[in-house]
Amino acid sequence: MSNIQNIKQRFGIIGNDSQLNFALEKAIRVAPTEISVLVTGESGVGKEVFPRIIHQLSKRKHGKYIAVNCGAIPEGTIDSELFGHEKGAFTGATQNRSGYFEEANGGTIFLDEVGELPAATQVRLLRVLENGEFLRVGSSKIQKTDVRVVAATNIVMSDAIHKNKFREDLYYRLSTVEINLPPLRKRLDDIHLLFRKFAADFAQKYRMPTVRLDSEAQKLLINQKWSGNVRQLRNIAEQLSVLETERSITPDILNQYLPSSKINLPAIIQNKVDENDFSSEREILYKVLFDMRSDLNDLKKLTQEIMNESELNITKNEHSSLIKKIYGDNDEVDFNFDTNNKNKNVISEKIIKDKFEYAEEVREEETLSIQDKELELIIKALERNNRKRKAAASELGISERTLYRKIKQYNIDL
Repeated sequence: MSNIQNIKQRFGIIGNDSQLNFALEKAIRVAPTEISVLVTGESGVGKEVFPRIIHQLSKRKHGKYIAVNCGAIPEGTIDSELFGHEKGAFTGATQNRSGYFEEANGGTIFLDEVGELPAATQVRLLRVLENGEFLRVGSSKIQKTDVRVVAATNIVMSDAIHKNKFREDLYYRLSTVEINLPPLRKRLDDIHLLFRKFAADFAQKYRMPTVRLDSEAQKLLINQKWSGNVRQLRNIAEQLSVLETERSITPDILNQYLPSSKINLPAIIQNKVDENDFSSEREILYKVLFDMRSDLNDLKKLTQEIMNESELNITKNEHSSLIKKIYGDNDEVDFNFDTNNKNKNVISEKIIKDKFEYAEEVREEETLSIQDKELELIIKALERNNRKRKAAASELGISERTLYRKIKQYNIDL
């Protein structure tokens, strides 16, 4: 336990939560090995500290430590950033360039938001983990690197694998040891400790007295959901330190800085959907559009077949059944009977032609723009999640980076 306390002091970790201590103990034990480590947990829990702990306690501590935010690098350039490129490999490649894996040779590379890696890059990364080999973009010469990989993600990897967004074999390569960090709402005894530490740091930084919470404000602080975890708590402590002239914080003052004062309630967990169900509103929309198109094509085909027949020798009852099959119970459908044959009837070609043209008009009117619907869904998701891009992206089933690109594409005002 004394070793854990030393690590906390060295890396500025605050808290005595048992899950946090267990995560630190795993990091300390795995550090001297060459095992790949995957750090998991919600956004804002402090995952970026653990790769530095592992590097500093390993035999590679004198080598380079490179941290890469995979979610912040555009998909078109991420291979070049990680593995380098040759001169002329693409437009703008005016000289050879070493990638992060080449630069970190003999050290540690931290891949943050590894769940955002494109499929092609995942294949390249798997090869590096398996045998230390990689290719620069635009080169056929195999290069070797001796790098220890520590990765982190805030997504549920089992869900990403199930949706074919992340390779299962790569996941098992990365997560030889998995370290999970608890969210702040499960570290109730640490919340006020963290706030006091942040408040003291900001008081020193801005040269002003430290803000303090009264007993009721402390209870209010602990009862928050803290969806942004430690990062959100730190931001609130900084705002209070800078903006409040009163250094004793009451619940009324604190409430002004909190997104919600509601106490945590049990979350409603939806039943697991069948694998044939669609995972997002957008996929449901696509299915509706395709079904509509199929129905209209069937209607057009069936109507055309009727028009090609100059005379249908069927009984009146059969005729009525056919008309209902095409148009439903519609009182506007008329029949023209052949007077030379009382038991037969002939469908007026003019009526069929009129109905066919009407169906075409309906088809044109009901044609929907997928682009418009995509814009509508994005706006709806943003409004439902109070303009929070991460939550909206999760609801839409897309990455935050993709949502950001769509917001710029459609010029959506946040």
